[in-house]
Amino acid sequence: MKMMNKIRIVRIIALLLILNVSNVSPLYSQKTISIAGIIRDKSSSEPLIGATVMLEGTKLGARTNKDGFYSIQNVPAGEYKIIARYMGYNQSSQKVTVKGNENIRINLMLESATVETEAVFVTADREVERREITISTVNIPVSQIKEIRVGGESDVFRTLQFLPGVLTSSQISSGLYVRGGSPDQNLVLLDGATIYNPAHLFGFFSTFNTNAIKDVEFIKGGFDAEYGGRLSSVLNITQKDGNRNEINGDISIGLICSQAGIEVPIGNGAMFLAGRRTYLDLITPVFASISDENLPDFYFYDINAKITQDFGENDKVSISGFLGSDKLTFSGQSNDIIMDVGNELLAGRWTHIFSNNLFSTVVVNYSKYKNRFAGGQTDYNFVYDNSIRDITGKVNLEWFIGEDASLKFGAEVNKLDFDLLMNFTGDTVSTSGSDYGQVNMQIPDMNYAAFIQTKFNPIEYFSVQAGLRFSHFQFNGMHSRGMFDENFKLNNFKLNKGYFLDPRLALRYMVTGDIAVKAAWGIYHQGLRIAGMPNFSIFDVWLPSDTSVNVSKSKHYIFSIETRPAETIDLNFDFYYKTMNDIGELNQMTLIGDKITDVLYIGNAYSYGAEVFLQKSVGRLTGWFGYGLGFIYAQYDSINQGRKFRPKFDRRHDIKFVAQYKLSTAWEVGGTFTLQSGQSYTGATSRGRLFLPDQSFGSSKITMSDLYGLRLPMSHQLNLYGAYNFKMWRKDARFIIDIYNVYNRRDIMMRMYNTREEVTMIEDLRLLPIIPSVSLEVRF
Repeated sequence: MKMMNKIRIVRIIALLLILNVSNVSPLYSQKTISIAGIIRDKSSSEPLIGATVMLEGTKLGARTNKDGFYSIQNVPAGEYKIIARYMGYNQSSQKVTVKGNENIRINLMLESATVETEAVFVTADREVERREITISTVNIPVSQIKEIRVGGESDVFRTLQFLPGVLTSSQISSGLYVRGGSPDQNLVLLDGATIYNPAHLFGFFSTFNTNAIKDVEFIKGGFDAEYGGRLSSVLNITQKDGNRNEINGDISIGLICSQAGIEVPIGNGAMFLAGRRTYLDLITPVFASISDENLPDFYFYDINAKITQDFGENDKVSISGFLGSDKLTFSGQSNDIIMDVGNELLAGRWTHIFSNNLFSTVVVNYSKYKNRFAGGQTDYNFVYDNSIRDITGKVNLEWFIGEDASLKFGAEVNKLDFDLLMNFTGDTVSTSGSDYGQVNMQIPDMNYAAFIQTKFNPIEYFSVQAGLRFSHFQFNGMHSRGMFDENFKLNNFKLNKGYFLDPRLALRYMVTGDIAVKAAWGIYHQGLRIAGMPNFSIFDVWLPSDTSVNVSKSKHYIFSIETRPAETIDLNFDFYYKTMNDIGELNQMTLIGDKITDVLYIGNAYSYGAEVFLQKSVGRLTGWFGYGLGFIYAQYDSINQGRKFRPKFDRRHDIKFVAQYKLSTAWEVGGTFTLQSGQSYTGATSRGRLFLPDQSFGSSKITMSDLYGLRLPMSHQLNLYGAYNFKMWRKDARFIIDIYNVYNRRDIMMRMYNTREEVTMIEDLRLLPIIPSVSLEVRF
């Protein structure tokens, strides 16, 4: 019955695709006039993403895509004024005469507004938005992200954590749990390439330097057929192209780290380079000399680079790179530890404008995540080395069929190689791989995908978006050597494979000029999964699905109401229900096995809830208020005797405030506040003693509760910052003071039990105290 229902749904979506193309093809076969072009920042010539373009006095308009390209179709003959607008910029306009049968190309430059005003031209924007379906999508201006400081640093993931429906395992974790999904269920893209470990400093910061970012798009659910391979959300980050007109840059010095960036015009494009590094390893010797203790040396760094060139009016090529690493070394009296975790990325992107109606993107990228942990003593050493290499090619085409219809389609090939080395023999010099306690395996993995998606308006204020995504997993076996015992036969390890068809559907209806209702439904599959601890995402191990477990599957059901109670305020209500099948929970009793089910418990989960998001993005006062009411339940046969339970990251109530206020051109202040239900934890219910023969005292034994069966006290925190803008050496400069955890509320990270005394004592490991920070930024 379920298979028949799925077939019916796929047929309905396929019919919508066919009807759309068949209905608009005659329109397109007739010669119609279109106006297209690219909208750029006047000072840097950077393409502007999401700018609004309108023909004054009409309902014709469009929004720019990730490359700043727009296309307005079916323009009747006549004289018009074309107007481009973008938040934080003055509008730009140009007169255009449409006649004959030739399409028109108009590129416009927008100048950044010196003083942000309340004039945001909401009415015109709504005429364009009525054709857009962006359900559960949040676009946070990078300028706002830079103002949200935690520990002296702005951070993309820290900002996203202030959105309703987005949870973390603790206040020092950057892992995102979106509407009941775990961090490995989030697709994180940088210039179209996948990043597998987006965390620094044991998860406290993300790997993304905000000074290198141009655009951040976050989709919390119901994402379209263009994206696949993940169950929960999509984070799509675009790096800066660089200034095409003049050399400029910036330097920032803080207590934790410093960073610098430079933009240089090159040929018909630009180059951008940015770097960031902590200096905790430089401060450690000072503390070590005072305390007379051995302290670990730790630091992280990341480097962002991008070169962009135009080849004529229709072709643009960019090559972007990213390199980030966390390094820790510790030399103690009895043992040594070395840790090296990082990401590497090299991506090439080619965009081509075939015509005013057809736009294409080709992306080829190499991405690598490595995780090495080694240590030991004089006569015993161990090494743990895990990596994943990803080579991907993508081709996407977007066809602007008419004023009320578009078609997007593409294909993707993805080659993954997993390497895992575990050597606990005590001898890390030998590479024979035949000793007890050593494993060395390489797992190749091939994925293929194709998608097609249409968006059209059957009637004026009703939009439909239907898509299909086809995925195929093809595993080529595994090469391995070594064994842990005679039962650990790696050569018998087989990987899962199969074909998957994921239909997607989204609807939008404008009830009035101020109210829109939206709905989305979709099926999503994921072949990869993480084995890792929730509090320490830096030790994550990515694994493919083998024959012991099905590929993970999720279904999204979303209903949303959008409204604007005032000209500068957006108010959204989201209601969602999500199922997740064949997902994993780490088996902490073992990290070694010959199949996935030896390392992970496999089970199902579901989540549902409601979210309120009130946002003001323009004016002296900006920010948002969010409230999330969420219910998350998981069920595994091997956990809590098969009873359903709340996962660790479950928080029933989630309240968040973000505010920024410009007192003057020189002074600005801001802050964030969170109030959340306490997270679930595994506690103790009783204590007893175990006696061995001839033992009079015995040893204490704690009886634990169900896994995550108890809840910690409520969590809340206030962070504040202030910034002063001034001139330094005739350059723009900013001095920033921020206070993390203003009233020193130290929430509980982990609860433990002291059984050394007769009365059991609860000992809580608490999070960070109040931390003031200062930083200086200079732009040249």
